[in-house]
Amino acid sequence: MTPILETCELTKRYGAATAVRDISFSIGGGQVLGVLGPNGAGKSTIVKMVTGLVDPSRGAVLFRGERIAQDLSRFKRSLGYVPEQPDLYGFLTGWEYLDLVATMRGLAPRRFREKASALLDGFALYPHRDEPIHSYSKGMRQRIVIIAAVLHDPELLVLDEPFSGLDMASALVLRGVIALLASQGKAILFSSPVLEQVDQLCSDLVLLKNGSVAAAAPMREMHAGFAGLGLEAGFMQLTEQGDAHRIAHEIVAAVRAPAA
Repeated sequence: MTPILETCELTKRYGAATAVRDISFSIGGGQVLGVLGPNGAGKSTIVKMVTGLVDPSRGAVLFRGERIAQDLSRFKRSLGYVPEQPDLYGFLTGWEYLDLVATMRGLAPRRFREKASALLDGFALYPHRDEPIHSYSKGMRQRIVIIAAVLHDPELLVLDEPFSGLDMASALVLRGVIALLASQGKAILFSSPVLEQVDQLCSDLVLLKNGSVAAAAPMREMHAGFAGLGLEAGFMQLTEQGDAHRIAHEIVAAVRAPAA
């Protein structure tokens, strides 16, 4: 079957610096693909190319076998996107912002009201729907962005650190939403620097190091491939992050060192 999303040798250069090189992966319906790597590994650059915000220097992004650049508007109608740092219109209320998004997505007014009410209630924002977004906490803003991303029932979800700022209850709800959407055939790209989140949510993993793919496989193969080390130790080894246990001891020893 043709993947819903596919990247082919994506490379992005900024002048003489190469941010990412030769990134290839695919996501089919029902898959949650985690893109994991330390800060600066290229996660956000990949997300921006996949969503059409940045053009690759080389390579292509395909949606159902066709380059997204051929009809970017059509592609974006099938896309739900939670950016790492969302820019919101703070003067709008939460309801007004969602109404704006629904209008851009072509949702009928009655359908919008039904869906928005249910989603706001589910994410505990309904009582705050008529408050201006500039008065929202970070977590409330994140929930509004998540609602906006799924409001039109997109075929593809791209989530760039979607748990940022969420409290425990909202994080558990979002985790359940991601799992259920995947079980119903959605394709989900999940970018995160947090190993535990990727391990809990993802069916497949792309591990980045210095802008390139260090490893890529289904999660069960990733676990098996580290020969008993565990995913944490394997991640540290592959990305050359050092021995976290040893570094922690060195830091505590420095903190506890007696005054001279």
